[in-house]
Amino acid sequence: ARPVLKALVEEVNKRNLQHVIVSQTGCIGICEYEPIVEVYRPGEEKVTYIKMTPDKVSRIVAEHIVNGNAVTEYAIGSRGK
Repeated sequence: ARPVLKALVEEVNKRNLQHVIVSQTGCIGICEYEPIVEVYRPGEEKVTYIKMTPDKVSRIVAEHIVNGNAVTEYAIGSRGK
């Protein structure tokens, strides 16, 4: 999971996304799907991305975090706050 975390921090910094907070956590109960990235956007449902790789990070940042469009093929699902 550390390479995914590193790639995420690097991509956020490269894009100067100062409003984005990246934090590390332990297992959320679905360990078989790790590495996991959860994206929370204000006023929107949380999206949980599973089996993440560093190669998938730039797409998640560009399409979801920047443009607000979830990358559904990487997601396990979403739910309300």
